[in-house]
Amino acid sequence: MSLIRSSLRILNQNKALTRLPVFDQTRCFKRWVAPTLRELRRRQKKLGPQLPQPRSGFVEWNYRAELFAFGKRLNEEFDLEMLQSAFTQASYVQNEQLRQRELGIMETDVVIKDNNELSERGAYLANECVRAYLKHSFPNVPADGINAFTDYLLSTEMLSYIASYLGMNELLLDGDYPPGQESLARSFLAVIGAIEQSNGQERAFLFIRDFVCTQMNQRDLLEIWNIDDPEVLLKQICEERNLGEVEPRLIGECGKNTLLAAYHVGLYANKKLIGKGFGEDVAIAIKVASLNALQQIFCIQDNMRPLNFQAHLKPVGQDAIEKLA
Repeated sequence: MSLIRSSLRILNQNKALTRLPVFDQTRCFKRWVAPTLRELRRRQKKLGPQLPQPRSGFVEWNYRAELFAFGKRLNEEFDLEMLQSAFTQASYVQNEQLRQRELGIMETDVVIKDNNELSERGAYLANECVRAYLKHSFPNVPADGINAFTDYLLSTEMLSYIASYLGMNELLLDGDYPPGQESLARSFLAVIGAIEQSNGQERAFLFIRDFVCTQMNQRDLLEIWNIDDPEVLLKQICEERNLGEVEPRLIGECGKNTLLAAYHVGLYANKKLIGKGFGEDVAIAIKVASLNALQQIFCIQDNMRPLNFQAHLKPVGQDAIEKLA
């Protein structure tokens, strides 16, 4: 009998352990929450759409501390006055002068310098460094391709994209907020000029390499360099490099005279296959094969060797930026 009682006691204990907890059925929100949210929404609608406010309008904003932190994030040593000039747009200077005149201040000892000079120097350095890096990375690509890649990397959209991800939006002193793409791009180039004046040309090149040239990583190069007539360019390249006359040949076809027709065309030069492509007709297949042949000749295939982002500038002169190590 005692054994039965002990077994029942153990069974009841197990049931108590496996029993689900009972949650409190009281309300999780107070009664005043919903009316308060409705009132806040009504007031927000009454105010209408609000323009975004810059962080410089906050009480805890410290501009010099933000400039110092920006240099530390980039691992660069800046003169804070020069860095502030790099972020100062001409429109901001004009607005400040107009505001001072409205306040009755005709002459002042405080001189605000814009970033026109630094941006011009930065644009020159960026163009020279990017071209030198592209020529080093794509030695077989002609000048048209290098120009297309350079224009892509130094476009206003690309430079403003890089600047925004470096946190320059809130540091810009511009007449308008939020700043436009042109202002961001100009300030980014001015930062390059400030790096050169503060730390030398080699540090400026490393900055351009790490933040601008790396945008070529894993890109479809033929989307950047849009070749209008690949057949004409292929013939021209074959003549210049003595590769022989290009001869298209039909390798295979299927679905002829149907909506699902497909043609496989190969391009030969000196009895060697230099490119091949598919298309719904022979003309399109030849164009695709020409693009494939140009990729092979220029060494810009999709499976090409990754770009070397560890290249360094050789000190060959004050303004010479043509050679890479």
